[in-house]
Amino acid sequence: MPKTRSLVLLAILAGASAFQRAVAAANVVVWDAGARFANAIDTENRAGWKAVPSELFAFEAEPAKAASDPGYYGREYSFKGDAVVENRSLAAVFWSAKGRVVLYSKADAALPGSASPAKASLGKKILEFTPRQAKAQPGKISRCEILRNAGDEVVLEVSFTAEGSMDASATFTFGRDAVVEIKPSEQMRGIRLLSPIEYGIVPGFIGDDLVFGPSDYSSADTLCLPVENLFVGLLGGEDNELVMTWPKGKQQLTLRLANDPQGKRLIESLDFDNDGQSFYLAALTAPGIWHREELKPTYLEKDVALTWNRPFAAKWKTQLTEADVKTTFAFRESKGQIWRGVPGSYNYPAWFDGANAFFHLSKKVPPKGESIIYFLEGQETPLSVATPADIMKATLGRQMAEGILDVTGRKLRTHHRRGGDGVHRACTCGCTEAIQAVFEAGQEVAKQDFVKGALGDMNYFVECHVGRIDEYRRFADDMTQFLRAKGAASLELKPFLENLEQIAQQIPQEYSVQKENMKSPEHASELTRQTMALTVSKATNNLTAYMELLKAWRAMGGAQDYLVAQCHTITRKLFQEAGYGCVNDPNAVLVAEEVRARCRQVLRNPDGYEIWADY
Repeated sequence: MPKTRSLVLLAILAGASAFQRAVAAANVVVWDAGARFANAIDTENRAGWKAVPSELFAFEAEPAKAASDPGYYGREYSFKGDAVVENRSLAAVFWSAKGRVVLYSKADAALPGSASPAKASLGKKILEFTPRQAKAQPGKISRCEILRNAGDEVVLEVSFTAEGSMDASATFTFGRDAVVEIKPSEQMRGIRLLSPIEYGIVPGFIGDDLVFGPSDYSSADTLCLPVENLFVGLLGGEDNELVMTWPKGKQQLTLRLANDPQGKRLIESLDFDNDGQSFYLAALTAPGIWHREELKPTYLEKDVALTWNRPFAAKWKTQLTEADVKTTFAFRESKGQIWRGVPGSYNYPAWFDGANAFFHLSKKVPPKGESIIYFLEGQETPLSVATPADIMKATLGRQMAEGILDVTGRKLRTHHRRGGDGVHRACTCGCTEAIQAVFEAGQEVAKQDFVKGALGDMNYFVECHVGRIDEYRRFADDMTQFLRAKGAASLELKPFLENLEQIAQQIPQEYSVQKENMKSPEHASELTRQTMALTVSKATNNLTAYMELLKAWRAMGGAQDYLVAQCHTITRKLFQEAGYGCVNDPNAVLVAEEVRARCRQVLRNPDGYEIWADY
């Protein structure tokens, strides 16, 4: 053996003290509990636990000598008790007697080997993993094999046995972070995660998230979800959440509902059909990592300070009801007003003052039901805090994650013909206001070019509005044909599909109502001609004549503002109803996913009159 290699092996392996130092420095540690846990896992008494060294030569009387002998290579470790894997963020107990893997989340970030095993805590239990096998008796873990134990990464292959079912295995991979990769074998087509989840979230980075509260489904035992590679579960106590991701495929996720001993409705477990692929779990822990706020009638038309404070900076958000549609509101850094085509002007309902959270609810955004406050993405978030979006990037890869996050699609489309060179708001109100100032100053002849430019800006704005409305009209026509075709092919889904069709049909109905008020391109051209005619020569009645044209411009523009915002609201409602309405039928989920994909496509790059940026 080369001299250098001998010295390295001696430094690492010679003696128990060196081994203990290596354990203390490890980012991931494998423990042998020394005994099998029976009916409960005793996380407090760890006196009998032994760390499994990365090199089993450490068990030999002369480790360095054993390392030089090929006869010792290939030795496998045999657990005397249950296996436990631990890092800074989490711990996993492989509970052989129950056939489950129990995942714990830590509130601190101490190294797993930095404290005495007898005193260190595993953290808070987040979930229990078990294979889902039909008609099988409760199973056991029959074998834990260490495939890799490198200090920064641990990989275990775990075999599950149950009477009446074929044996199945899964590979569990742990790194230095809060993520666990689980790769089931071909025999393990479905798994179950038991976890006391109070709310389940299906994120929608274009459009609004789906938030499932079990109390809304008092008579249902299961909910089939239209998920897209990411699920977030908010756990009881408001200090923990579960993040689950998976690659593209034919995976299916079902929530199982039940009542706890106090009669409270909970999501008892998740059933996941993994399509033969890996999936990823992460447990995020922080005081107040999410919050539920009952929206009381006394909150109406006043600033209300919440009892919850944000624990760290992030893109915190909630859903409130606006125009009878659940609408996402990201918390802003200060209070203020907003304006949109359908609801008009009102106080923005959610903001922070420092870490303190506030609501101001109104008749336009009423205190109705409850508010769930949570985050999915970072915003000046500390490096020590992982967001669900971070977990998705780390587990699925940036290319796939970026397709789901779709940052490009969240940017508002512009109505500014001259981009940053424009000197006024690019809308009929803004342009007519700028022109009005010219007429009031009696400068319409001297500033004829300015008026001409502003009219060009305004016509461009009107063309953009009309083009966007036409996008929604085509979308509604195509959606109606799709839903009718699906309804003809599947009679059992007809009630679900007819409800969605009624929502889609509101777009052409609203267009018919507003068509006369929106006028035509020819009408805009005539208003442009008449306005420019007033700039040819100075006359005492120019201002009066222009003010009449201003009314006509704004009447046309106001109708377009209203309709484009209404089309957006209707499409978001369709997006939501497809997701919420499919939960009782797995076949409806497949249709809902297509409906939501089409909605998501047309909702990309909204107009500023539809919704605020990056909602």
